[in-house]
Amino acid sequence: MRKLALALFICACTFAQTPQHSIVLHAARVLDIETGKMIAPGEILVRGERIAEVGPSVTHDAGAQIIDLGDHTLMPGLIDVHVHLFLHPGAEDMQTIQESVPQRTIFALQAAKDDLMAGFTAERDMGTEGAGSADTAVRNSINKGLVPGPRMRISGNAVSILGGHEDAINYNPEQHIFSNATYANNAQELVTVIRQQFKEGADFIKIYETGRDTLRNGVYTSIYQYTLEEMTTAVQEAARSGKRVAVHATGEPGTGYAVKAGVASVDHAYFLSDETMRLMHEKQIPAVPTFAISEYFAEESKNPGRHESLDFHITQFKKQLAAGVPMAAGSDVGPFPHGTQAREYVSMVKYGMTPLAAIQAGIINGAKLLGWEAQIGALKAGYYADIIAVPGDPLKDITALQKVAFVMKGGVVVKK
Repeated sequence: MRKLALALFICACTFAQTPQHSIVLHAARVLDIETGKMIAPGEILVRGERIAEVGPSVTHDAGAQIIDLGDHTLMPGLIDVHVHLFLHPGAEDMQTIQESVPQRTIFALQAAKDDLMAGFTAERDMGTEGAGSADTAVRNSINKGLVPGPRMRISGNAVSILGGHEDAINYNPEQHIFSNATYANNAQELVTVIRQQFKEGADFIKIYETGRDTLRNGVYTSIYQYTLEEMTTAVQEAARSGKRVAVHATGEPGTGYAVKAGVASVDHAYFLSDETMRLMHEKQIPAVPTFAISEYFAEESKNPGRHESLDFHITQFKKQLAAGVPMAAGSDVGPFPHGTQAREYVSMVKYGMTPLAAIQAGIINGAKLLGWEAQIGALKAGYYADIIAVPGDPLKDITALQKVAFVMKGGVVVKK
């Protein structure tokens, strides 16, 4: 028992340590994602948990550790603004019924580690799917260095109406299966739930604004869940605490209500009206297309409707790009394996973005959406040393992001 306790202490210290010495990272290229320029060759000086210098050559402090990464590109850590740490491949609707919250929390800790090892140094958990505020414990454990994982922004349970999206409407109602979301049926209930979520440690609020949806003959129909007035109340209540609201929003008129209310992001965004796209461009509210989950379901399903929905989404995405809607990268990982979600960046390129634009959307816009701009999302002096290395040049081959060979978070090498 004493040996086990010692082993756990050593493991905890491994992730809790703040590096005191200097590290110089050397590679064939360093990517400045703001300009798209490559420094070749390039170096980064890391002192403690932050970047001190970036350039063709940097100061080599006495006793500094030199890490030569060869023919790789150094770039900021990846960001995924739509993850579900508490979901794993399998029947999503059964996990909340068959698995206890402690069991799901253990899975979430492993998911966080898998994401970090894949190069994702910051993420936004978009709802625990029925595990309440358990993600508060996961985030806090990562922050304390007890377990490895990305920097996290968490929301606790998502919020929905009775009988709405994520409610257990496919089961015998006499069995009283709990919803995967927390109920709020009007403005006052939204205020109460938001206050409770923040009390339990949420960084932001995730609201289901639409569902369910249908696509027939090229016409997308979506049921809204909250009125404009109710969404405005939610946004204002979150803002009172200096926090924001993100929405699951797939179609109109619900998405328009959310955008007019001033939400932080529109996640999924399968269909946006011209007016909503105009407002998102004007207010700089990003869409989070979540192609990875749509592709995964299309690949796994024999239902032709899944493929039709994906094709529709791709067409709408191109219209959104043309309208100047800002984008952020969120994969909806959980139903498919954690640690594989760099495919979202690949898909954004496949469907119309340049590699640089997709990287900027994912990392620069992602950092802003997480509220960590000027802290992460670029290789600059004073920023946290959240750095990855990928083979070759990701501006020529975006799939390099799926082959992360080196990960540093806060100046600590976690994968080499």
